[in-house]
Amino acid sequence: VQLQASGGGLVQAGGSLRLSCAASGLIFSSYTMGWFRQAPGKERDVVAAISRSGSSTYYADSVKGRFTISRDNAKNTVYLQMNSLKPEDTAVYYCAADGGVSLKTTPHRYDYWGQGTQVTVSS
Repeated sequence: VQLQASGGGLVQAGGSLRLSCAASGLIFSSYTMGWFRQAPGKERDVVAAISRSGSSTYYADSVKGRFTISRDNAKNTVYLQMNSLKPEDTAVYYCAADGGVSLKTTPHRYDYWGQGTQVTVSS
């Protein structure tokens, strides 16, 4: 199984980025997908999660109204559209896959992880 995250970079506060995570080696539509982030010295926290069909989503309070998670099962890809970015959004962002049904918010519940992509928001 491989999860390849991309799309990170350096952006000014108020800007936007779109992260992508391409999955291979698994039946993508059978997995709940999540985006997590980890800032230096901090724990890895959930940002958003999306159900197998895409009909259900979860967002951390800190990103509600600014970030949108989506998926394209035909392309085996999950996305994270990030708008109105703030310096506190700076972190390494990881995508993860979970073989369960319900949306999970804790990292240890996920089965597979991507390598992470750095997002840096300057003030």
